[in-house]
Amino acid sequence: MVPMWFFPIAIATGNTVVLKPSEKDPSASLWLAALWKEAGLPAGVFNVLHGDKTAVDELLTNPKIKSVSFVGSTPIAQYVYTTGTAAGKRVQALGGAKNHAVILPDADLDLAADAMVNAGFGSAGERCMAISAAVAVGPIADDLVAKIAERAATITTGDGTRNADMGPLVTAAHRDKVAGYIDAGETAGAKVVLDGRQVTPAGEPGGFWLGPTLLDQVTPDMSVYTDEIFGPVLSVLRVDTYDQALELINTNPYGNGTAIFTNDGGAARRFQNEVEVGMVGINVPIPVPMAYYSFGGWKASLFGDSHAHGLDGIHFYTRQKAITARWLDPSHGGLNLGFPTN
Repeated sequence: MVPMWFFPIAIATGNTVVLKPSEKDPSASLWLAALWKEAGLPAGVFNVLHGDKTAVDELLTNPKIKSVSFVGSTPIAQYVYTTGTAAGKRVQALGGAKNHAVILPDADLDLAADAMVNAGFGSAGERCMAISAAVAVGPIADDLVAKIAERAATITTGDGTRNADMGPLVTAAHRDKVAGYIDAGETAGAKVVLDGRQVTPAGEPGGFWLGPTLLDQVTPDMSVYTDEIFGPVLSVLRVDTYDQALELINTNPYGNGTAIFTNDGGAARRFQNEVEVGMVGINVPIPVPMAYYSFGGWKASLFGDSHAHGLDGIHFYTRQKAITARWLDPSHGGLNLGFPTN
């Protein structure tokens, strides 16, 4: 999905493209290339390059590459941006996220709980727009946690061909890393309401399984909150006021996506104006804009000035020319050392 935020616009504006997929999941890019060929795209317009950091560094420094688009973790996004721009390239590098959802006391808790489960555990939490921190404001926390737990407990983890709801994580190492964050949160005092470490999967026992995990009473100093986990772990933080919830989001180093759940239009308007995040949802847990708008966060979630797709994408993959022309006859001749005035 993510490369398709970029390369259709790049090709439509007259560029050739080199797609370097992650070496951890390289196959889909070859399928995309086959579809382009079947559609009649000329050879050499869409290219796939497999490899590791050596291949990446070549793309970042080779003078034939004019611009670079990237989505990944913040440290790598920063490396891509600094290396590519040092080589004179345009770079848009989208980094990590820690997306919060604020649930106000007047919100419909059933709808909010549905949204937290969908946004927290969809794609096994392995998407940059996942909600990983639910901020419960005021006295609703107990009810909200109970409703989320009730819904999340019905999710089946396993092989998608066996009608499971949620699949495995990308690698064994990543599965263990995410489980380690749950361990650390529990040790630090978070309450494990739903424990995905003990999941019985509908799939091969050797899969990289981790079920939906719900942690309550998480505090801002816990690593399960401060770090981007990229897994099916939803942390619930409890605050007394809207202002405290807003401060949590605005002091966070990431600024990719956020959402507020409320039936108060004034509170929603205030939030969308005051929150320091690039993409904001009002009762929308994953506020990915439609393609004619642009996608991208603030702060450590984006390096560069251009967002993905939409008008920003068009501007990123094109360069403007300003043409000044006159068609003169001899009567317009003569010397004038000043600036032209018309």
